[in-house]
Amino acid sequence: MSDSGRPGRRAAVLGSPIAHSLSPVLHRAAYAAMGLDGSWTYEAVECGEAELAGFLGGLGPEWAGLSLTMPLKRVALDLADSVSDLAAGVGGANTLVLRDGRRHADNTDVHGIVAALAEAGIAAPASALVLGGGATAASALAALARLGTAEAVLAVRAPERAAGTAAVGERFGLAVKVVPLDRVRDHLPAQLVVSTLPGRAADAFAAPVAASGAALFDVVYAPWPTALAAAVERAGGTVVGGFPMLLHQAVRQVALMTGRDDVPVEAMRAAGEAELARRG
Repeated sequence: MSDSGRPGRRAAVLGSPIAHSLSPVLHRAAYAAMGLDGSWTYEAVECGEAELAGFLGGLGPEWAGLSLTMPLKRVALDLADSVSDLAAGVGGANTLVLRDGRRHADNTDVHGIVAALAEAGIAAPASALVLGGGATAASALAALARLGTAEAVLAVRAPERAAGTAAVGERFGLAVKVVPLDRVRDHLPAQLVVSTLPGRAADAFAAPVAASGAALFDVVYAPWPTALAAAVERAGGTVVGGFPMLLHQAVRQVALMTGRDDVPVEAMRAAGEAELARRG
């Protein structure tokens, strides 16, 4: 039975830092459009790795679920009663569904990436170049495998520390070649470039990526556009920003936590875009 009819249900996003998170805006917009805003609440909670176990231990039965951001995605796997195959394969959970006294860990980041790319008309890129080797890169490799890409190049600052991320892609059937980040130009053109680098870390690659004709998925959503995204747009390339990924992973989270499939994507999109515009 769906939990959506129970009064006084709670959910939250946890991480550190967390003040910038758009998740409260997205989830609250969903609750309002679904008629749940009178009985469901969603907040942002500052929480580091060392505090997560204690926080979970103090939750009552009114809690329906948690969204997890950095640095909690890996430690959440150890604190869950069950883990989805996807979260286990990726090596990180961004979602804990709380039901009947049990914690189920899942990963909706992969779904968010697949949906964001599909929305932009990008399906099954024949070749892909992924910049960065963290948790988002791992989800990107899993998403590429799900889309049907056969092989990808993973460009990282320290190739000797990227074995775990590369193994994620290989676990899902993707052949992954790890190369130094400063050799990106040697691995262009690619049909799709995925940048999981933070802030302005990808600025140096704007010109070669734009000149290569590649489509771009840049996980940054603020400030937007990045120099990389702007360069690809000027060159006439397809650009997907981080907001559509954030939106679609939140859509899947709302469905998992409420037990409902009538999640209002466009209401959530409008609320998120309005908040980003407000932040300027």
